[in-house]
Amino acid sequence: MQRVREQVEDLSGGQSDGGTGIAIALLDTGVASHPDLDGRILCFRDFVSQNNLSNLYSSISYDDNGHGTHVAGILCGSGQLSAGRYRGLAPGARLVVGKVLDENGDGSAEVMLRGLDWVMALRERYRIRILNISVGIGDLDDKKKEQALQEKLEELWNLGMLVVCAAGNKGPGDNTVSSVGGNSMVVTVGCHDGNFRGGGFLRCENYSGRGDPGAAIRKPDLVAPGTEIMSCNYHLSQFRGRWLNAYVAKSGTSMATPIVSAAAALAFEKFPSMTNEECKQKLQYTATDLGAPWNQQGWGMVNVRRLLE
Repeated sequence: MQRVREQVEDLSGGQSDGGTGIAIALLDTGVASHPDLDGRILCFRDFVSQNNLSNLYSSISYDDNGHGTHVAGILCGSGQLSAGRYRGLAPGARLVVGKVLDENGDGSAEVMLRGLDWVMALRERYRIRILNISVGIGDLDDKKKEQALQEKLEELWNLGMLVVCAAGNKGPGDNTVSSVGGNSMVVTVGCHDGNFRGGGFLRCENYSGRGDPGAAIRKPDLVAPGTEIMSCNYHLSQFRGRWLNAYVAKSGTSMATPIVSAAAALAFEKFPSMTNEECKQKLQYTATDLGAPWNQQGWGMVNVRRLLE
């Protein structure tokens, strides 16, 4: 995360209270118990194990895949077990977490819709400003379900929530942005590592979803680093008082998306009266142009320093 902070020009040094007072909804594989996430979960609900009422209504969060825990760490992990090295971008933010994906990272439109309805119902109680969807939902065979997802995201946007979605990992061809990421009423995040030299051919810009170069709605909106991002590992363990395997590297637009969501949390904290539309425009207009095609980079790399000026 230190490398990420340098790339996106976060000059705060990852201060421990950045994003204070901002609630972020996270729909993913859940979130595991991890010291870096202690005290950061406002609410949890499991939409996958619906036959297990103790899971469905339990306030005890869990993650049987690890994806959601990794994303949560990027958003607001304290970095406790790394002396701050792998601290999230907005450590002061808090999370409302819905488990909508199973242990394999798979889900359905119906479950996602239930999760979105739940976020909508809790919007005012927790003052949720941002919804993070690090899930590259592809084109659905049932267009009615796809339309229902689009309409629900638009409803959340019209209620004032900043919806941030992954562009998906089906690039580099044109028209490979996730179906929900093609909506004009979301901030769609692609992946680009700028001057980072790690990853080789597996650098995320080589597979990040790209938009239609001739479309009226240009997607993605912007990009963020996403290759070999270190964050919380759900499969950590303790041995003789020491934590083992507390962090793990993951790559993809799923990792880039919470970087933008966390940047937005910092902006909402500094400019509390800012609307979601104003935040989207500010994210776009302050991004760093990488010189890549628009349908690959959008407005460019998220730039936290300029965003907060």
